[in-house]
Amino acid sequence: MKTDLDALMLETGLDALLVTGSGAHNPSLAYFTGPAHLTSADLLKKHGEPPVLFCRSMEREEAARTGLQTKCVDDYLPLDLLDQAGGDSARQRALLLRLMFAEYGVRGRLSVTGRMDLGLGFAALQYLAPLTPEVEILGAFDATDVITRARATKDEAEVDHIRQMGKVTVNVVADVANFLTAHRARQGVLVNQHDEVLTIGEVKRRINLWLAMRGADNPEGTIFALGRDAGVPHSVGDDRAPVEIGKAIVFDIFPCKAGGGYFYDLTRTWCLGFAPDNVQRAYEDVRAVQEEMVAALRGGTPFRDYQRRTCQAFEGRGHPTILGTPGTTQGYVHSLGHGVGLAVQERPFSGYSDHNLDTLLPGAVVTVEPGLYYPDQGFGVRIEDTIWIRPDGNPEVLADFPRDLVLKVQGT
Repeated sequence: MKTDLDALMLETGLDALLVTGSGAHNPSLAYFTGPAHLTSADLLKKHGEPPVLFCRSMEREEAARTGLQTKCVDDYLPLDLLDQAGGDSARQRALLLRLMFAEYGVRGRLSVTGRMDLGLGFAALQYLAPLTPEVEILGAFDATDVITRARATKDEAEVDHIRQMGKVTVNVVADVANFLTAHRARQGVLVNQHDEVLTIGEVKRRINLWLAMRGADNPEGTIFALGRDAGVPHSVGDDRAPVEIGKAIVFDIFPCKAGGGYFYDLTRTWCLGFAPDNVQRAYEDVRAVQEEMVAALRGGTPFRDYQRRTCQAFEGRGHPTILGTPGTTQGYVHSLGHGVGLAVQERPFSGYSDHNLDTLLPGAVVTVEPGLYYPDQGFGVRIEDTIWIRPDGNPEVLADFPRDLVLKVQGT
């Protein structure tokens, strides 16, 4: 949580944090500012002190709405700095950062994170290093990315944001189900009242519209994969393909609040009209394992332990997994889940590895999304919910949705 930042900085020997980039879809910056219309900003946090947000004067009111202490970079005369830099924008940025560090007394170990152009950022930091010998500049990697570590647990306000996005998500999923079942089947595909074939692309366009109408963004896209495509976990589906009956559809939706706020993540698997026997059997196995793992989650336990248990549960039902058959593309082929917050995938992670030490601490918000994939048989199945590990250590589904496999349509 944000209240852990200073303790984490002390633990990792960091004296200051620099977060840079725009305010849109920039999780580390949004962690401090909330959704803010900032086309370019820097945030400086020293250990034991409140953060300072640096902005351009034309965005000073947007910056002020964050409630943070603000400073306009125009006060540093950026055009004069550009002249000093000989027109080199990377060197200009280095000169600007040197002035910021000097004014706010930045010394010691500084961790840099955020989102910006990699070329410009790398060049600016190369220029900056000899200009500020009193500062040791570090990239934000696992050992020093204290912001990511803090974000691994959420306070009640953050959980409420995720819960609200969950309500938006399940309402849109209901819209999609109603939209599909309002069509009828003809010659194995869905058609509308004008006998026009419904395509996956049209479904996705409707999803984007319904999300936008509810104040949500869809920056990572949507998985709406049918048939063999559903058998490849991250296949998004073919927009040109018709929506067919009797084939598994993996519908994975992960929107966030407009402007780059908190995400929600939900997956359901549907068959329109009827489900083939092999899909029905796989679905029952996935549903049983998903419900078992959700019920088993407890605060204070290693997340990777549930990945091992998931593999064992599927192997006990006769499916190959990446535990018993490393590299398999059939059966259970991915990890159980991941954290959800200002990024759709963040810590903690459930990957089964000796290097993964992520723990399900109270306050964690994670997905539980087992699946079975048989592309050679033309199907895949996944069920996913977003779960909060409450302060008492027990799990809570933040926004539930029915798990019916078959959606009834006319003509089947």
